[in-house]
Amino acid sequence: GLNHFDEILEEADGIILSRGNLGIDLPPEKVFLFQKSALHKCNMAGKPAVVTRVVDSMTDNLRPTRAEATDVANAVLDGSDAILLGAETLRGLYPVETISTVGRICAEAEKVFNQDLYFKRTVKYVGEPMTHLESIASSAVRAAIKVKASVIICFTSSGRAARLIAKYRPTMPVLSVVIPRLKTNQLKWSFTGAFEARQSLIVRGLFPMLADPRHPAESTSTTNESVLKVALDHGKASGVIKSHDRVVVCQKVGDSSVVKIIELDD
Repeated sequence: GLNHFDEILEEADGIILSRGNLGIDLPPEKVFLFQKSALHKCNMAGKPAVVTRVVDSMTDNLRPTRAEATDVANAVLDGSDAILLGAETLRGLYPVETISTVGRICAEAEKVFNQDLYFKRTVKYVGEPMTHLESIASSAVRAAIKVKASVIICFTSSGRAARLIAKYRPTMPVLSVVIPRLKTNQLKWSFTGAFEARQSLIVRGLFPMLADPRHPAESTSTTNESVLKVALDHGKASGVIKSHDRVVVCQKVGDSSVVKIIELDD
């Protein structure tokens, strides 16, 4: 697995770095090096990366060690999308306190994450010419940063566009509005979209929302405004969007992809 990581990453939807196994297969002084390298490759590929085994001592203790607290923060700064807890919450004495502590450490690490430098490095790594979708995603993030938008709203049916936006690590949350696709045969009608929305939960900064099935992806051009209103109301209810905030919206209009900036009224 270590020797063929690039090939595995190319085929995988995401990567879980099981550091317990890495500690067995690698010398202790090499584990951090592989972690940083693997997380960087996952970030550049736009694949979610999950780090495990961070606060083992909290299985029996109320507080993590100083080394573990630093380790959690470094995992965030290295580019991990999520922290996976194991024994600490499975059989530990303080599962709620563990989640709360790790969450606070991650939040503090996010505050000092150099998003501007990360964005420039990612754009440079992707290079030119960019694919159509990659160009739209990076433009949406750039616009959101320039106008200090409170949120980026992305309309998507597969979730790929929203994941590409999240790949550039914007400082604001990304609301992924998954538009269901209508599937039918002679016996029944069905909608897809729930799976795509649920899978987005693992991506850093991505908050999925499943649109009303009565507005399927095939009729997006005529229903975007009503779905956008629902998304904005959801953002206001959750406290992400406030009056007079600016919002960047990424959507398809006909055959064209559009990034637009809207400013909310009272």
